[in-house]
Amino acid sequence: MQYLEGRKYVVQALFLVVALVFGARLFYIQVLDGSYKLAADRNTLQRIVQVPYRGLIYDRNGQLLVQNTPVYDLMVVPREVKQLDTARFCQLLQLPLEEVRENLKAARKYSRVKASPLVQNLSTPELAAIQDNLIDFPGFSIKARMARSYKTENMAHALGYVGAITPAFLEKPKYAKYLPGDNLGITGLESFYESVLMGRRGVQYRMVNVRGIEKGAFRNGEFDTLSVAGQDLHTSIDIELQKYGEMLMQGKRGSIVALDPKTGEILAMVSAPMYEPSILTGKGMGNRYMELLNNPERPLFNRPLMATYPPGSVFKMVNELVALQMGVVTPETPFDCNWKLVRCTHRHEAPRNVTIAIKNSCNPYFYQVMRASVLRGRSTNRFEDARLGLAEWRRQVMSFGLGSKLGVDMASEKKGMIPSPEFYDKAYGYHRWGYKTVYSLSIGQGEIGITGLQMANIMATIANRGYYYTPHFVRGIGQGGPLPEYTQRHVTTVDPKYFETVIPGMQAVVDGRGGTGNFASLAQFGISVAGKTGTVQNPHGDDHATFAAFAPAEDPKIAIAVFIENAGFGGTSAAPLASLMIEKYLRGKVVRKKWEYWLQGSADKFVKRR
Repeated sequence: MQYLEGRKYVVQALFLVVALVFGARLFYIQVLDGSYKLAADRNTLQRIVQVPYRGLIYDRNGQLLVQNTPVYDLMVVPREVKQLDTARFCQLLQLPLEEVRENLKAARKYSRVKASPLVQNLSTPELAAIQDNLIDFPGFSIKARMARSYKTENMAHALGYVGAITPAFLEKPKYAKYLPGDNLGITGLESFYESVLMGRRGVQYRMVNVRGIEKGAFRNGEFDTLSVAGQDLHTSIDIELQKYGEMLMQGKRGSIVALDPKTGEILAMVSAPMYEPSILTGKGMGNRYMELLNNPERPLFNRPLMATYPPGSVFKMVNELVALQMGVVTPETPFDCNWKLVRCTHRHEAPRNVTIAIKNSCNPYFYQVMRASVLRGRSTNRFEDARLGLAEWRRQVMSFGLGSKLGVDMASEKKGMIPSPEFYDKAYGYHRWGYKTVYSLSIGQGEIGITGLQMANIMATIANRGYYYTPHFVRGIGQGGPLPEYTQRHVTTVDPKYFETVIPGMQAVVDGRGGTGNFASLAQFGISVAGKTGTVQNPHGDDHATFAAFAPAEDPKIAIAVFIENAGFGGTSAAPLASLMIEKYLRGKVVRKKWEYWLQGSADKFVKRR
């Protein structure tokens, strides 16, 4: 026992000696030897995030549309701000006192110890005016980054815009990779292709002294990572065609959509009224955005994708094709132009076949075509017949890409409306409606609604004799092609042979004497156009004008849909505009200047009517 007691004291003594040694060493390092403190004071580890170059955007011919330009953000770390002379600070920045206070409040709310932007999008001259004075304002620093600038004054709705990420966005897991002050795509292609445009950030670790002077890489750059630039987008847009379309739509409200039917590539997409994309860049962008937002003409509203209208007589093509597929009519089936059923647009020759009916846009003819599709004697109850017939008719109509989103590479697309039996059950009651309730659908009126993009896609589908590719803006990402979903063919329920039977009538609309779209003829250039005019009833004012077509009829290279609000008859406003766009695309120039003057005169009348 005495032996064990002695060992206990030995162990205790050893622990005491070790403790004294460590204590003495720590006292020496922390109190007597100042070299470690000096090194800590002079050197600190700084993490520098390298923001990659955002991918560029080009048109189909390689013309640069969107590029990057250097801008600067004034950053603030609220905890480091000491005795701020707000009057001098506001004078230096040329900003109102209240705005600076609000921005500081927002920065404190985000974090008191992390840097966040106080003023963004400073230009190089603005930076030069304040940089030398920042030494008097601790807590503030300059962060350089690249911002978007535009080489075109057109295509704002499609390109979209880039803006600073908000605190609300930062809280979402989807944006976990972003930092305060970072930019991201808000609308258009900038938003849809954000993941490929943004690239991948890099990080550098640097040793700097207390004055911010760099003292070299940390561990020779062992932990550094390089940034990776975003991939470029090669769009299908023909910027010259886009410019021309926007010029023709000056002073009007409406849309133009032009497609390559063979690929689904969008050649031009015009939403009128327009604005320049550069408006939503730079300092003061927020104020300019609010001006656009509050403009009664709604220039921010992307009409080709978001505005849904009854398609009018353009829809008669779909109605006829569905009836042919159902076998309830043939191309030679005659129907009287019976005004007791529905009023026709004008007096014309008897519609002995579908070609004459399309040429003259005979409303009673297509009333009877749809009636044959819907009322097929499936039961002994006429109300149930209407329900069953409409359901089958709707199923086939929707195979044209109607009543649902097509899937264009833009987030704001609307699906439109192809009413179902359940829709009418809810509106009128079960077995309380029949064909006479829904007959207006036969001529593209009533509850039906489609977008300008869907109307152009109808023309592309007819041009292809029964199939389409999902319309899209981007034909190439980086060195690759489009997204896989844009190379898949979508086939309608209608047999290709039936499409051949409606195209002669569409050609007669434009090229035949007495057709409703003669103003769209390009026969003088040897180009046959197949198209259809439409005049859409509008209970809130003057009728809307539509025209949809493809050309050349034998080997289509362009499908186009024009929709002009409150412009009246489609044959005298929308049709000439579409023909000029076709001429511009197929021939590279326009020689029929008289139609440009005519359309400008129509725009003046349109503005006066409003």
